[in-house]
Amino acid sequence: MYVVMSMNSTSRLISAAAPNWGFVAAALFAVALITAATSPATAQEFKQTGTFGTWETYSGSEKKAAVCYMGSEPRKAKGKYKRRGQTLVVITHRPAEKSVNVVNIQAGYTYLKDSPAQLTIDGATFEMFTDGGNAWAADAKSDAALVRAMRAGSTLIVQGMSSRGTVTTDTYSLRGFSKAHNTLNRACKVK
Repeated sequence: MYVVMSMNSTSRLISAAAPNWGFVAAALFAVALITAATSPATAQEFKQTGTFGTWETYSGSEKKAAVCYMGSEPRKAKGKYKRRGQTLVVITHRPAEKSVNVVNIQAGYTYLKDSPAQLTIDGATFEMFTDGGNAWAADAKSDAALVRAMRAGSTLIVQGMSSRGTVTTDTYSLRGFSKAHNTLNRACKVK
């Protein structure tokens, strides 16, 4: 299960349960965020709408507008790091804002300033810009191309560099991605 934290209209996806000790760290991180926030924070739980292979889908609302997202954790993570936070790929729909198929990589660390994240889907390469601990596609057209490739692909590899110069490689399975994306689309009434 994932929890979406909304703080001053910024949403963050936090894993509230994972198949390993990541659960403990993620749960403690979520509690710390709620407790330590200096501005009003509202934790919103979204309803899980399905599990498809390695992908989970959720729907709910923010400010009475539908929001749907799907996410997955990497099946394999490589890099010479001592400590790393939660790592996810998330696809989000906010139809009231005309925002669909927004692809976000949460690295579990702060990216090196001005360094891109590189995604490889079955041999096709995509570049995303980074900001803090997140990577984003340049525009809606790039998001759509990524989602099309993910629907057709079997493996997603994300490579990035931390602010300390550590290179990481995370491998995600795309098994179940298309079914999860179809569920996401139905939940948010996106064609």
